[in-house]
Amino acid sequence: MPIVGTVVAVSNRSKGAGQLAMMQLGLIGIGAGAAAALLFASVTSGAWLSIPLFYLAPLPIMIAGLGWSHWAALIAALAGALALGIAFGPVFFFSFLASAALPAWLLGYLAMLARPVGDAAAAIEWYPPGRLVIWAAVLGALVVVVAVPNFGLDAESFRAGLHNALTHIVRMETDLPADTSRAVPGAANADRLMDFLVAAIPPAAAVLATITNVLNLWLAATIVRFSGLLKRPWPQLAAMTFPRPLAATLAVAVVLSFVGSLIGILAGVLSASLLMAYGVLGFAVLHAVTRGMASRMFLLAGVYTAVLVLGWPVLALCLLGLIDAVIDLRARIAPTRGPPALT
Repeated sequence: MPIVGTVVAVSNRSKGAGQLAMMQLGLIGIGAGAAAALLFASVTSGAWLSIPLFYLAPLPIMIAGLGWSHWAALIAALAGALALGIAFGPVFFFSFLASAALPAWLLGYLAMLARPVGDAAAAIEWYPPGRLVIWAAVLGALVVVVAVPNFGLDAESFRAGLHNALTHIVRMETDLPADTSRAVPGAANADRLMDFLVAAIPPAAAVLATITNVLNLWLAATIVRFSGLLKRPWPQLAAMTFPRPLAATLAVAVVLSFVGSLIGILAGVLSASLLMAYGVLGFAVLHAVTRGMASRMFLLAGVYTAVLVLGWPVLALCLLGLIDAVIDLRARIAPTRGPPALT
C-alpha cells in the first residue's frame, strides 16, 4: 500500500507540473499576442512612428516560439487576431493572421526543428538557416498573393482596382475633390506614374515582407539568445546555403513574370521575394569572403550603409548570392581566407 500511495503521489505531482507548464505557455502566448496586436494596431494612429512598430508586430510571436514553444506562439497568434477582430472588425482579424501572425508562428516553429544525426545520441541537426530565409521569402510572397483578390481576379481588374485605390489615397492625402481628373497634382504624367506604381507595388510589397520576416526572425533569435532561453546553438550565418534547384525556380518565375495575365503578376511577386532571399545570401557570402581582410569592418559598414541609404546596391548582393549558388564562390576563396566567419 505505501508503494501504491507513492506512485499516486508522483503521478499527481507530474500532472500538476504539466498543468502549470500549460498555464505558463498560455499566459506567455496571451501576453505575446497582446503585444503583437498593439504593434499591429499602432498603424491606425497615422503617426510616422507607427510604421516601424507595425512591421515589428510578428516579433513578440517569434520570441514566444523561439523561447518557449510553438504552442505559445500559436496561442499568441490566435489571441492577437481575436483581440484585433473584436476591436477593429474582421478585416484586421484576417490581415493580422495572414500577414504577421501565421508567418511568425511558422518561422518560429521551423527554426526550432531538429533531428538526430548518426548513431550519437547527442548529435542533433537543426533546421538550416538558409531554408529559413527561403521560407521567409515564400511567406512574403504569399502575403501579397493572398491580398491580390481584394483588387481583382484577373490582370486587368487587379490593375484597375489597385489604380483606383492608389488614386483614392492620393486624393485623400492632398484634399482633392473626388471628381478631379488629375490623380497627382503638379505631375504632368500622372497616369504614367500611377501605372508605374501599379506595376511596382506588388513586387515591392513582397520584398518588404521578405525583409520584415528575416529581420524579425533574426531580432527574435538575438533577444531569446541574450536571455539564455534559445535552445539551438547560434548558426554560422556566413556559411548558409540554398538548395541548387532554387535558382532554377527563380529563373522560371522571372520568365513567367513577363506574361501579361495574372500569372505574370504573381510570378513577379515570387521573383522579387526569391531575389531578395539571394540578397540575404549575398550578405552571407560577403561576410565569408572578406574574412581575414584588414579593412573588413570598413567594407562591411560601407556596404550596409549603402544598402540602407540608397537601397539599389542590394541588387549587387543579389547577384553575388546567385553567383555563389552557381559556382560555390565561398569554397573557391576559402583556402585563401581561412575558415568561414561566425557571423
